Amino acid sequence: MASDTRMTVYLRPKIYRALKIKSATTDRSVSDLINAAVIEALREDAVDLEAFDKRSKEPARPFDQILKDLKRDGLL
Repeated sequence: MASDTRMTVYLRPKIYRALKIKSATTDRSVSDLINAAVIEALREDAVDLEAFDKRSKEPARPFDQILKDLKRDGLL
């Protein structure tokens, strides 16, 4: 595995304090916690992109038509 890359990240003081507390209470480093959070965010993005791809061929309904239907039905 390639060696880790160092970088500077600026966190809000309260976020940093919470991260340090979580690090201490879970025996995980701040770097491990940040890496896990970034990996999870990227994983969620991959799931979203897959869902968009699967639905790309579905017919779209124009928003103005939806508004007209809602008005017709007395919901707007």
